Amino acid sequence: MGSSTIALVAAVAGVAGTLLAPVLAQRSNAKTQKAEFERQQQAAHAQWQLEQQREELITRRTCYIEANAANRRYRIQLMNYLWHVRRGEVTDALRADLEVARQAHHSAFAEVQMVASPDVLGELDVMAKALSEGYRRTKCLEEGTPDPDDSFEVIEQYLQWIWDRWKAMRNVMRADLGVHNSPPGPPSPGAA
Repeated sequence: MGSSTIALVAAVAGVAGTLLAPVLAQRSNAKTQKAEFERQQQAAHAQWQLEQQREELITRRTCYIEANAANRRYRIQLMNYLWHVRRGEVTDALRADLEVARQAHHSAFAEVQMVASPDVLGELDVMAKALSEGYRRTKCLEEGTPDPDDSFEVIEQYLQWIWDRWKAMRNVMRADLGVHNSPPGPPSPGAA
């Protein structure tokens, strides 16, 4: 190979390098931009997921607060109503107050069912059935047709058991929301 061939090869390599440099630089730049875009997409997706989790937690918390308050109000109204049944002092206003608490409970229960975790939903179902049974038994006592062996004292004890179940439900809700200083679990179901 002569010096002119070497010069020609060097010139071709130089020209090729000069021509390919922008293409290779552009390609390298495109890879860098693509990687950066993917990182931004991943960060945006992670941020979106975090915001969704926050919104879901806020929604769950709000529903749990409403359900907790509605359960408590309904039980208190049932207890109050039972005392008036015992005294024979039931009025239309008391009936209306009980019905308002009952409807508020049904509404809060329907809403929380859509967002509750399975553990919370299980507790809510127990509470809803217990409150419904307490209502039925109280109304039967008022009408003079109580269940066999039912009395004011027996129904009052049942409503007290509902209070204990409410505390257990509240603890499961707190745990589901990440409140780690919740008291220990629910009482045994045979306490009724």
